[in-house]
Amino acid sequence: MKNFIIVVVNKRKKEAITVQKILTEWGCLIKTRLGLHEGVLDDCSEIGSIILEMVGENNKHEELVRKLNLLAGVTAKLVNVPIER
Repeated sequence: MKNFIIVVVNKRKKEAITVQKILTEWGCLIKTRLGLHEGVLDDCSEIGSIILEMVGENNKHEELVRKLNLLAGVTAKLVNVPIER
């Protein structure tokens, strides 16, 4: 099973610092992290997306999602993808 957390930050300028702080606290569970946002230079978007590839226990992933979803303008979802062997 591959576990991912997809995060959308709708108020990036307001919530980015708090989101970064939470992700740092849970960093040992994050194998890969990809951050995306539209716009460049002086035209940055208020909406950003983060894709996290997770390791460790599923209940800890669920707790991270819960903490992120407590932030106004942040939506996080855990996605479990089965792997065929």
